[in-house]
Amino acid sequence: MSLWPPFRCRWKLGPRYSRRASPQLPQQDFEALLAACLRNGCLFEDTSFPATLSSIGSGSLLQKLPPRLQWKRPPELHSNPQFYFAKTKRLDLCQGMVGDCWFLAALQALTLHQDILSRVVPLNQSFTEKYAGIFRFWVSVFPGPRPGGSHRKEGSWRTMSSPSGLITTCSSPHAPGTTLSLQFWHYGKWVPVVIDDRLPVNEAGQLLFVSSTYKNLFWGALLEKAYAKLSGSYEDLQSGQVSEALVDFTGGVTMTINLAEAHGNLWDILTKATYNRTLIGCQTHSGKEKILENGLVEGHAYTVTGIRKVTCKHRPEYLVKLRNPWGQVEWKGDWSDSSSKWELLSPKEKILLLRKDNDGEFWMTLQDFKTHFVLLVICKLTPGLLSQEAAQKWTYTMREGRWEKGSTAGGQRQLLQGTFWKNPQFLLSVWRPEEGRRSLRPCSVLVSLLQKPRHRCRKRKPHLAIGFYLYRVNKYYDDQRRLPPEFFQRNTPLSQPDRFLKEKEVSQELCLEPGTYLIVPCTSEANQKSEFILRVFSRKHIFYEIGSNSGVVFSKEIEDQNEGQDELFTKFFEKYPEINAVQLQSILNQMTWSHLGSRQPFFSLEACQGILALLDLNASGTMSIQEFRDLWKQLKLYQKVFHKQDNGSGYLNWEQLRAAMKEAGIVLSDDVCQLMLVRYGCPRLPMGFVSFVHLMLRVENMEDVFQNLTQDGKGIYLQKPEWMMMALYS
Repeated sequence: MSLWPPFRCRWKLGPRYSRRASPQLPQQDFEALLAACLRNGCLFEDTSFPATLSSIGSGSLLQKLPPRLQWKRPPELHSNPQFYFAKTKRLDLCQGMVGDCWFLAALQALTLHQDILSRVVPLNQSFTEKYAGIFRFWVSVFPGPRPGGSHRKEGSWRTMSSPSGLITTCSSPHAPGTTLSLQFWHYGKWVPVVIDDRLPVNEAGQLLFVSSTYKNLFWGALLEKAYAKLSGSYEDLQSGQVSEALVDFTGGVTMTINLAEAHGNLWDILTKATYNRTLIGCQTHSGKEKILENGLVEGHAYTVTGIRKVTCKHRPEYLVKLRNPWGQVEWKGDWSDSSSKWELLSPKEKILLLRKDNDGEFWMTLQDFKTHFVLLVICKLTPGLLSQEAAQKWTYTMREGRWEKGSTAGGQRQLLQGTFWKNPQFLLSVWRPEEGRRSLRPCSVLVSLLQKPRHRCRKRKPHLAIGFYLYRVNKYYDDQRRLPPEFFQRNTPLSQPDRFLKEKEVSQELCLEPGTYLIVPCTSEANQKSEFILRVFSRKHIFYEIGSNSGVVFSKEIEDQNEGQDELFTKFFEKYPEINAVQLQSILNQMTWSHLGSRQPFFSLEACQGILALLDLNASGTMSIQEFRDLWKQLKLYQKVFHKQDNGSGYLNWEQLRAAMKEAGIVLSDDVCQLMLVRYGCPRLPMGFVSFVHLMLRVENMEDVFQNLTQDGKGIYLQKPEWMMMALYS
């Protein structure tokens, strides 16, 4: 039933507040509100985040607003409003007048992984079926209480039929088109956010804040509104760190690299991060968000959208691809859209990589990236990004604590003689499970410290400067009493903060000998009151707070469906840095295709030659480990969508093929789908998995070519060498 034009009414449950939510965020019964609106034939109006200036803010943002600000719903702004459309470009969002580039850079990173995005924001929503103007957002991607489940501070990361790491499957209890369901992982709790769909616009009906390049799409604007409500107001989104939004979207652990101090293995880190389906953002040097002569924006956040090693005059060149959240204004140096450097590449590389369009996305060298950007932020959805211990299971534990003024807020170690020992103290015992506690081989450990908000409005009380110390404990202490001041006077920490950071999260990867350790989280100054969350990841550990009544907590195992896969091809590429079609065939036929069950595919040499031809940009006839990791990331998605539509026969018919391609974000006409069955299917027309892979790679390849070459979005012009290159190799 459509409710447009609407009756105006307000529905809101009593002012109940959830102890699990952030401070003072109302807990609204979404199902009851939706049912009431449908029953009474009205559209929802959220009185806890009203369509007034109070939801915009109370500071400088108000001065930027147009004189006749209005609040309108998507059906009032467009004749055919869509929540999301699979055929759109992945990077279709543009920043508005709120200075929340950090939020949008994180959100754009999310859009690069369609399977993750579809769980963060279920994409099968509409403004028609059971439309009541009410939306609820929810995410379930990390250890912690799941919606509707029990609240546990320890648990397991589960990879539920997803190649992306920490995704758990959650489905809306309502029919498609009724709601958008998303829940932010907010400081250790899953926080549902209910909003109405009234958005601030100017007199011409243009969105003031986040918008899409497709004027009838509204998922980004609604998600920004939910995040503004979570943070207090739109103005509370002004300025922030990319890492903060990445944690809220995923519950992952962020790693921040100071590029001025980056080691020589930065390219290796980026390569492994890209393969591991991390979300990556970066920030330029601080300043007043102004455009520099080189085209970069000072004091601005960007999304890292890709990396590529190209061959330039018989030597490699390492390129990084970035996007400006503004959706325009690009880098003007080497490898920019207008750079002559592109003429040094093969025609195929140039066609597939270069897109001359002022859309905010551009390439630059790794060295220029290190020079002009200050921070690289990697959000890890699995803890072992830098660990070389392949095929080993991880475990985790999460504990909550607080710094209380006058008792447990002891400040940093410089206050050794006075209060440092009063900080909360956590004992950690680590060992290698396959070798027992007597082993002397080092253990990989990841420690994450997050501070909770101190005020309902995000900007009202900024983050404190936080960090943590790590000590080795060689003798038994009473686990009901904190270690005394004498312990800290006699012992030097094994790890300590280089500097205390005013960020939501600080984390560190450690390599520790098996044994017992003490972790002391603290603020930079004594008597600063706040609450925090401490997370520990390792192969095996016991972790608990000294003096608390919570008791010992054993770590829980993380289930990883990719266990062993990375080790297999990493060892293969150590032997063969570049592989040909025969070696590619050997790797693919050794892999375990977990979603395909007993019907494991066989990749013929001809199929592998076809795959290699599609991905071999420099016509070398070989593939590097980076190119293979990109391929493997795509193959994991393909097997998932193939399995979802397969009825057990191991083949897809015409309807199943169309549904599988749509699931992967590709929409083709019925005639083209039928033609693809004839071209890639078996004699009886149904299509097997290997043929499906070849088809998907080719379609995505040709889509990239079209987008790179088109000037108007309708057609392209190719010179004869370009046409021959694409016709023969694609």
